Amino acid sequence: MPDIDVKNVSFEYEYENKKYLALDNVSLRIQDGEFVCIIGQSGCGKSTLITLMEGLQKPLAGQILIGDKNVDGPGKDRCMVFQHYSLFAWLTAERNVIFGIKQVYPKMPKKDLDRIATDYLHKVGLEGYENKYPRQLSGGQQQRVAIARSLAMNPDILLMDEPFGAVDTKTRTELQDLLLDLCRNEEKKRTVVFITHDVDEALYLADRIIFMQPKKIRRDIQTGFGKDRKRDELTSSPEYQSLRRELIGLFYERVRDEIAEEGAYI
Repeated sequence: MPDIDVKNVSFEYEYENKKYLALDNVSLRIQDGEFVCIIGQSGCGKSTLITLMEGLQKPLAGQILIGDKNVDGPGKDRCMVFQHYSLFAWLTAERNVIFGIKQVYPKMPKKDLDRIATDYLHKVGLEGYENKYPRQLSGGQQQRVAIARSLAMNPDILLMDEPFGAVDTKTRTELQDLLLDLCRNEEKKRTVVFITHDVDEALYLADRIIFMQPKKIRRDIQTGFGKDRKRDELTSSPEYQSLRRELIGLFYERVRDEIAEEGAYI
């Protein structure tokens, strides 16, 4: 599988005839098979960076390479999962998954499409829900369909932009466990880039955490927790608690800086 290589990337938005710099000379290399979480405050450039990796936008400067190929648009080697489930309301769960597969394998026979879609819906715990429409599913179930569709498309790289941000705490925990289980047990090793605001989610999921401040990368941290992690054991470990304090400190570091700029003390 190819690495993702972000080289000196800058990007700006234009709004009401004004330009706003979102990323400033960002460089990052993600190794094949890594599970990388990108965290940071709202507006720091996390989602911008992942949409550039997907090829939905192009950098103002610099380049993003996957392997030795420049990213200049969406590709079959990548798949994106958004916070809002992006399912087609008029298609059943199974047909939503089949739609995704057909984008990558347009000539695949119907029997194979049906088999793969059913298999992945079962993998995400939706056996018996194949013929349900999105309106008949809970938010967590809809996101399971979105994950099934993405995995069924067989990408090398899974890009996830706060995919569990719109569900309740219990469902979020279940989806985190599901994602880790799928990453461990799928025959194909995938690279995952996962955006979140949640420190505990990042620590539980990631091999590596990228902490962003506005426009830039502030820290790049290897968690060192291994693949076969168990939530209760991990969260009670001194290593977890130490890294958690460090990450929370990085969030508040920005707040202290802003307060200091106003002439106050903290």
